[in-house]
Amino acid sequence: MGAPRVPERTVLFQRERSGLTYRVPALLPVPPAPTLLAFAEQRLSPDDAHAHRLVQRSAAPPALPPPSGQWGAARVLGTAALEEHRSMNPCPVLDARTATIFLFFIAVRGRTPEATQIATGRNAARLCCVTSRDAGRSWGAARDLTEEAVGGAEHDWATFAVGPGHGIQLRSGRLLVPAYTYRVDRRECFGKICRTSPHAFAFYSDDDGRTWHRGGLVPNLRSGECQLAAVDSGQAGSVLYCNARSPLGSRVQALSVDEGASFLPGELVPALAETARGCQGSILGFPAPLSRSPTWLLYSHPVGRRARLHMGIHLSRSPLDPHSWTEPWVIYEGPSGYSDLASIGPTLKGALTFACLYESGARVSYEEISFCMFSLGEWLYPYLPNLPNLARNQDVL
Repeated sequence: MGAPRVPERTVLFQRERSGLTYRVPALLPVPPAPTLLAFAEQRLSPDDAHAHRLVQRSAAPPALPPPSGQWGAARVLGTAALEEHRSMNPCPVLDARTATIFLFFIAVRGRTPEATQIATGRNAARLCCVTSRDAGRSWGAARDLTEEAVGGAEHDWATFAVGPGHGIQLRSGRLLVPAYTYRVDRRECFGKICRTSPHAFAFYSDDDGRTWHRGGLVPNLRSGECQLAAVDSGQAGSVLYCNARSPLGSRVQALSVDEGASFLPGELVPALAETARGCQGSILGFPAPLSRSPTWLLYSHPVGRRARLHMGIHLSRSPLDPHSWTEPWVIYEGPSGYSDLASIGPTLKGALTFACLYESGARVSYEEISFCMFSLGEWLYPYLPNLPNLARNQDVL
């Protein structure tokens, strides 16, 4: 039947001649239509230490049909900043109960690199957020939540960050922001830090974002940048699924049975290989069509093992099984890096539609940030002969 088509893409952010570079995408759909909000870091150069401010572009309905829709101009989010700090790692989450968007980010003092914080055990990051109640048209002042949500744990953390990418809201109303920290495991060794280890976790709120708390760390395997999905596993109930970057050669997944307050020991996902130095990836849960498994997962990540090449989309129809992931559908051939997935909702024919915002380029992955849309049916096209129930109902895919 042949391979599925490569979805058309639109470049939303592009490296400028002045050296301004856009990295670390995040994507948030805002109901009801929805409006799409695309975020990124604006950097003075590609270097992490040269991150500067967060930027945003928006596409409002009915301007969303493929290939691109009509996107508004990029604008710098001036309030999403602390003085003498650089803003990094956009991580938006929507509270559907109050129609409030929380855009989380870290504010890092000066140009202090993450590697320096890890080497010295001295954290230079602050946990911050700004809020919008008008679908991203305006944003309030920055809130520094470090003392409230991190508290005394900061003494044991060399550094930390959120996401990057989207957060989620559970049926209970709990808001969850994915995060990771480099925990200091042994501090004194001839005056230097002896050992740190990265661990994924989540910040959460049960009162519509008025107060925020830190959850427990994934306790065992080294796990870093992560994203979360709520998985309804039928009779087994619902669990929170975490998928994280790792230096161990493949992704790490971990489950929480208390909505992110703590995580069970993580396990390696051999079907989802990491690049040589690792790369952020995106996870998205959605209601499964015509299936006994109530929730399916999508995952986006470069498929190259030695370098960040070829953005791929994977599907799992049994999310709790680390061996259930399909081979990737490559949606972009060439250098690619960080990404974020979003569910756009059904088309007029009822087909499930998704979007991906991802780093891309011709020579290096940070030349631009691209946007594309695709339906579940397009992705499943090669698998339809093996999925007879789905093949008879392609309109809902």
